[in-house]
Amino acid sequence: MPKDVELYDAHYGHLAADPQVAVRRATYDEDLGQASWITLAEAREFFRALELGPGQSALEVACGSGGVTCRMALETGARCVGVDINTHGIEAAGRRAEEMGLSSRVAFRVADAGHRLPIPDESFDAVFCNDSINHFPGRLEVLHDWHRVLRPGGRLLFTDPIVVTGQLTNEEIAARSSIGFFLFTPVGCNERLLEECGFLVREVRDVTEAVASVSGRWRDAREERRGALAELEGEAAFGGLQRFLDAVHTLAGERRLSRYMYLATKPSAGAK
Repeated sequence: MPKDVELYDAHYGHLAADPQVAVRRATYDEDLGQASWITLAEAREFFRALELGPGQSALEVACGSGGVTCRMALETGARCVGVDINTHGIEAAGRRAEEMGLSSRVAFRVADAGHRLPIPDESFDAVFCNDSINHFPGRLEVLHDWHRVLRPGGRLLFTDPIVVTGQLTNEEIAARSSIGFFLFTPVGCNERLLEECGFLVREVRDVTEAVASVSGRWRDAREERRGALAELEGEAAFGGLQRFLDAVHTLAGERRLSRYMYLATKPSAGAK
């Protein structure tokens, strides 16, 4: 689907630009280079849920500029790999790992996670995907592939910020999906697909509040820096992203589109 609003190329391509850095600092508890709804505090909750530690390995799917991947390695001691389709993001991620002295434990590669990942079977103890599964067509095939790359007993944690929990107009759907392909999912669908792929669902948690709060801060921080950002992005691009963030804030705040966290396990060999 053609994009009406460019988010990721502009974000990762100007990652170190002063107005972009200032916006992230005003939006998040810590600037990890993120372009999603996750804060470092929430990321740490997810790391704990994945039960990562030294000697283990984790894959982050759609890692963006690698800030969360690097913090996962730094705070858990695990070896981490991040994959993303955006070359600007992967280039920034590699620089971040080198600057943090993590190049021996963190690696990044360009890969389209909407297709079979170029990763051998049973390579990881954990798979993590934050706020990105909605960009991949073929949800069942994607979950099957994550099951494939996990070792028996491995953990999967992902968030889906596009779970339909209320009525939506066609204009609202268009605004919310203006940055590219989106797969809107009804309540209960992810749990059913996880079980169909052989996962054991351990926890489902409503984490919509993060979307409502982060999107509002992100929109307002950008508005305060309108002049600098419009010069960097172009006036039309600036306005389009503001309309996107406003739609996100409204729909999450009214709980008509919700974000859920799913934690699941690949059964150990011989488990029933």
